[in-house]
Amino acid sequence: MAEALSAAEMNQKDALHASNLELWPIGNCQVSGLIDRYGALVWGCVPRVDGDPVFCALLNGDSREAGVWRFELEGQVSESQAYERNTATLVTRLEAADGSAAEIRDFCPRFELSGRMYRPVAFARIVRPVAGTPRIRVVLRPMTDYGVKIAETTSGTNHIRYLIGTQAMRLSTDAPIGYIHEARFFRLETDHHFFLGPDEPFFGNLRSELRRMDQLTTKYWKLWVRGLHIPLEWQEEVIRCAIALKLCQHEETGAIVAALTTSIPEAANSERNWDYRYCWIRDSYYTVQALNRLGALDVLEKYLGYLRNIVDGARGGQIQPLYSVMGEGELDETTAAHLAGYRGMGPVRRGNAAYKQVQYDCYGQIVLPTAQAFFDRRLLRMADDHDFAALEEVGDSAWAMHDQPDAGLWEFRTRKEVHTYSAVMCWAACDRLANVAGAIGKPDRKQFWTERAEVIRAKIEEEAWVENGEDGGHYGASFQSDYLDASLLQMVELRFLAPDNPRFQSTFAAIEKTLRRGEHMLRYAAEDDFGAPETAFNVCTFWLIEALHLVGRDDEARVLFGAMLSHRTKSGLLSEDLDYDSGELWGNFPQTYSLVGVINCAGLLSKPWSTVR
Repeated sequence: MAEALSAAEMNQKDALHASNLELWPIGNCQVSGLIDRYGALVWGCVPRVDGDPVFCALLNGDSREAGVWRFELEGQVSESQAYERNTATLVTRLEAADGSAAEIRDFCPRFELSGRMYRPVAFARIVRPVAGTPRIRVVLRPMTDYGVKIAETTSGTNHIRYLIGTQAMRLSTDAPIGYIHEARFFRLETDHHFFLGPDEPFFGNLRSELRRMDQLTTKYWKLWVRGLHIPLEWQEEVIRCAIALKLCQHEETGAIVAALTTSIPEAANSERNWDYRYCWIRDSYYTVQALNRLGALDVLEKYLGYLRNIVDGARGGQIQPLYSVMGEGELDETTAAHLAGYRGMGPVRRGNAAYKQVQYDCYGQIVLPTAQAFFDRRLLRMADDHDFAALEEVGDSAWAMHDQPDAGLWEFRTRKEVHTYSAVMCWAACDRLANVAGAIGKPDRKQFWTERAEVIRAKIEEEAWVENGEDGGHYGASFQSDYLDASLLQMVELRFLAPDNPRFQSTFAAIEKTLRRGEHMLRYAAEDDFGAPETAFNVCTFWLIEALHLVGRDDEARVLFGAMLSHRTKSGLLSEDLDYDSGELWGNFPQTYSLVGVINCAGLLSKPWSTVR
């Protein structure tokens, strides 16, 4: 029989686990949480993804006793986890040395109720005995104001109120309140139900209502997945990434955040710690593009509503690279002094100063997804002439700024250049406006935008091309320099170049030679504001895989794709970055860019369904 771990050994295991990203997202498109391998809720913000992280143990160094909600099994020796198939519901099994075991079922309620989507600011947990006579204790210590202090409590007969800032959350439960208050072990002889949500009395029988919520939430996710158009191969991988992308949308407004976390470093002790709980126009474009390929139009429709509000608010002015999920533009960057950071590697940042930057690729990333609304008859609301007029204002900005210096898609903080990727996106904005104008019967506007697109194309060909007699030349990352970055591979995806174009072929060869590190790809090799990059950028590796496919190197592409899939966490997901020597994941999690890469590459490389039908 396995020996039970001592409390000290368990703490050592916890501290060790704090050094990796084996995390399992749950959520309902209003709130989200990350569960660690022991079933502990170690990250979760209220009242929405960019709110106060009341569960913040993930970013509190080795401290695991605050900002956490976990169920400890006395004598625990092992644990296992899995999502219920095709859902965002997580099941964790904890086993003890004496053979007893408990199971935790985690979900955030999401289902239709009274004609609306019920998605409360709430976390639901059901704990049940599954073998022997397990003894558990409940450690529930949310914090307030970014880790300043543990939330104060008041309690009633069957609930505990946690005072979080100016609001409160209420735990309704049929477990003994006194045991929870004192974090005391007790025998788990029957199922116990926990609903941590709004500060209001829980209506109805807790046991039956939570089970009903569980069933309806499970049904919602399974039906959503059933509507996806997925490739034959890598189905489970694509489905898991699609669900995670869906969880990154704040459904109230339609915004899509880049990740659910803040300040997980891009590399150890690099201080490349950024708050990604905001809506980047660029990241969201890639997200809806990937989900469109799967037929998830609900995400696109919500996001288009968010974009229309952004365009309205910026009419005649500059579009920012990112906004809050509510559309707020000022995202002042500060640090949370009371949180030590991931593995103690602070700072923990709140807000993101990139909102002050100019990044002119955003104009194309507004036009491209919006253009679909003029063609796609499945949409509940197709775009009209008023939308076209608003979109032309965005196109005017793209035309005006296509050859002006900006911070670029990698958001350099100390220098500006005319970045080729930004210029190509401005070209794409004008090109797609011409397509739309032709489709809606405006030949004069089609000609107008076609001419502008041709001027921008000529400018890029003249200013971005770097002659190199020995290697055939390549496009530079900017008009001012000849260094390379992986975003140049997107010139084919954006239809600026064809895969067989000699200039693309030679640029791809130069990028492979300069930026490829074995099975992985850097975004660029040149030093930036923080020195030379130390990790591979996962989406760039997926761009490499796409490029290999486009130039006919499918066997190699499939090998690299398999290698990338092997780096996923047990939850089936990826963060932003990866140490190409050790294989360790770094950066915010789960990262939408990386999940998009999985979906896109699976679609490109999969055998067709016709091979099995």
